[in-house]
Amino acid sequence: MMRSHYSGDVTAAAIDSEITVCGWVHRRRDHGGVIFVDLRDRSGLIQVVFDPDEADTFAAAEKLRNEYVIQVTGRVRARPEGTVNKNLASGEVEVYTTALTVLNASETPPLQLDETESVGDAARLRYRYVELRKPRMQRHMQLRAQVTRTVRNALDDLGFLDIETPILTRATPEGARDYLVPSRTQPGHFFALPQSPQLFKQLLMVAGMDRYYQIARCFRDEDLRADRQPEFTQIDIEASFVDADDIMGINEALIRSLFAEVLNVKLPDPFPRMAYGEAIRRFGSDKPDLRINLELVDVADLVADAEFKVFSGPANSDNGRVAVLRVPGGSTLTRKQIDGYTEFVGRYGARGLAYVKIAEVAKGRDGMSSPILKFLSDEAIAGIVERSGAEDGDLLFFGADTAKVVSDALGALRVRLGHDLGLVSGDWAPLWVVDWPMFEYDSEAKRWYAAHHPFTAPAVDDPATLKAAPHEAKAKAYDMVLNGSEVGGGSVRIHNPDMQRAAFEVLGITPEEAEEKFGFLLEALKFGAPPHAGIAFGLDRLVMLMAGADSIREVIAFPKTQTATDLLTGAPGLADNAQLRELGIRLRKTDKNSPSKDETSA
Repeated sequence: MMRSHYSGDVTAAAIDSEITVCGWVHRRRDHGGVIFVDLRDRSGLIQVVFDPDEADTFAAAEKLRNEYVIQVTGRVRARPEGTVNKNLASGEVEVYTTALTVLNASETPPLQLDETESVGDAARLRYRYVELRKPRMQRHMQLRAQVTRTVRNALDDLGFLDIETPILTRATPEGARDYLVPSRTQPGHFFALPQSPQLFKQLLMVAGMDRYYQIARCFRDEDLRADRQPEFTQIDIEASFVDADDIMGINEALIRSLFAEVLNVKLPDPFPRMAYGEAIRRFGSDKPDLRINLELVDVADLVADAEFKVFSGPANSDNGRVAVLRVPGGSTLTRKQIDGYTEFVGRYGARGLAYVKIAEVAKGRDGMSSPILKFLSDEAIAGIVERSGAEDGDLLFFGADTAKVVSDALGALRVRLGHDLGLVSGDWAPLWVVDWPMFEYDSEAKRWYAAHHPFTAPAVDDPATLKAAPHEAKAKAYDMVLNGSEVGGGSVRIHNPDMQRAAFEVLGITPEEAEEKFGFLLEALKFGAPPHAGIAFGLDRLVMLMAGADSIREVIAFPKTQTATDLLTGAPGLADNAQLRELGIRLRKTDKNSPSKDETSA
């Protein structure tokens, strides 16, 4: 072994012992003829001292520069009085060097390892191996490893089997776009990288595996944002002979023990539960952040007869909604700030953001200011104030449009205001969202989509009932929400082939297409499929929240950009003609940046 200790593990217990440490020169300082080096490895820093009395090592130390890779042997001693660094695990000691070996020199790094340095994302991703040396990134990677280790140990103890499922599979007609992989041995045919192991883990239940889990790599060719990547990791779980309460209980206990062991955080027992409809009504979101004590209040009945068509139109529409969001102390918001929030809700389809500032509730409309007051009756104003619980100094924001637009816009505004105005209370707020709709209707496409996925079991037991009233069908589905982020989603699965065919029919999947895409599943369900249920946690998002990071890219070693590009390796890249010819593929020129015809023919 080239070293006897990690830098961060050297404490006062090692005083007077000789050790060898290896790592990178984090910082070099010359103080009155003595050279001090902060030596860094993944465990932390330790101070190494080079004294002129050790002439050879001192001469070598004079040539050290930041990020040189070195090996140091020396005696551990207590730091002089007044120089102890309480911020370091090794801060009570230093190493008096007797031998120094430069294992590798380093050019000036393209990134400084100073956490305060402001550098663009492109440089951070291009030189990711340097970015990962930063203590923050080291902590994130270690946290991620600790999370997966803890989860594995917990599930192993509960009798779950760690089973791998295929990476090369086939495309399915639901969900995001697939990443396709051409088959050389079957010309014209393609594998698809899995969006999840969903069907395989169900087949494992049919196979009698009873309890399965996997830390699974998944792939989705979709537009990216801060909490999305084209390849991501799931904690994938499935169990047989369980119902929704069973699987929720197992996984709630898993997350509770994970936070206790890794973060020393005690989450509530049990987690609260909220119906999907209530979450949308009160918070405008199916993943509400319960740390923010702001709620949407419906007022359509109070403004249905208003002269203000912006309100009365949606109030009298079957799919309309008029809601108000009370902002405590919000009357101090400036017009510029309100205009900013108006622009913000526009991203969610809102065509405006009406408001009322309340100076004195007791004075009625005379104690308020707003361009819309003249369109509202005294009775409507009084009803809105009473129902919203408005007080002196508050501001009321209104949303009036389709129910979806109002919920999306005011739900997002609620979260934005909570953070902007310091209304976030507490550290952790877990929640189960249950009683989901089975299907969602797309009026433009004129078809139903699965609210979760096509294999989710409905609350009804009769396939005919499901097909007759898909708009009324509830799903045996559940999502775990944490601080406004969905960290896990799951459901009881359909284990009856007739019910699965009925679900496909509602979704517009023809019998021929169902047989082509899912024939193997439908056949498996005929051979004694047990009742089963499961869940999948987004590992990247979960670790992001636990780390207090702003993006999942902070907790992924080698992430992609928002255009699914790897700036480090230059992926995706072009395939040469020989590869394309072997695969039987001919590329078509699509724009001026594409290769020429000669480059794309095969």
